[in-house]
Amino acid sequence: MGKLVICDHPLIQHKLTLIRDKKTTTKDFRELVDEVATLMAYEITRELPLQTVTVETPVAETESKMIAGRMLGLIPILRAGLGMVEGVVKLIPGAKIGHVGLFRDPETLQPVEYYTKLPTDVTERQLIVIDPMLATGGSAIAAIDVLKKRSCTQIKLMCLIAAPEGVKAVQEAHPDIDIYLAALDERLDDHGYIVPGLGDAGDRLFGTK
Repeated sequence: MGKLVICDHPLIQHKLTLIRDKKTTTKDFRELVDEVATLMAYEITRELPLQTVTVETPVAETESKMIAGRMLGLIPILRAGLGMVEGVVKLIPGAKIGHVGLFRDPETLQPVEYYTKLPTDVTERQLIVIDPMLATGGSAIAAIDVLKKRSCTQIKLMCLIAAPEGVKAVQEAHPDIDIYLAALDERLDDHGYIVPGLGDAGDRLFGTK
């Protein structure tokens, strides 16, 4: 079973509270989501493999560590996932970025795929699927399905907040996937929204209704 990691660093929790506040402006919401994504990236990359290299400092030659192994790929789920990408890229500027476009049918609550564009070397990369909200789990499961159908094997899921129902659904559909969250909320309401949640992340990021 993949692990569930709650990134409970005080800075993340402080900024998440501001993100939840309905009085937070679009500008501030966007900046806060970006900042939390950067902070979460520290945790999600904690297990990247290292290799020893020789470097010459101004004083002496020494052995030191650098990241080794597979390169990284970021896969935001459109459109809300875009709001977290730059925060991760700040730490991992060499990451390639793919996109999976999904929307949730308001009647069935099931995801509908409308766009997929991935790096040509996607199977060689450790992938981070990015979406601020893990509600029913349908979109995350569908995005992971898209990647696995293309023979991708190293996949993690990164979300700001999740409902227990969504976490359970992803774990049942993809038990090998590690899930990283800033918070695990109480439940879903009758309309499939996370409670207490933060509203519609896409609308709040882009100033739409």
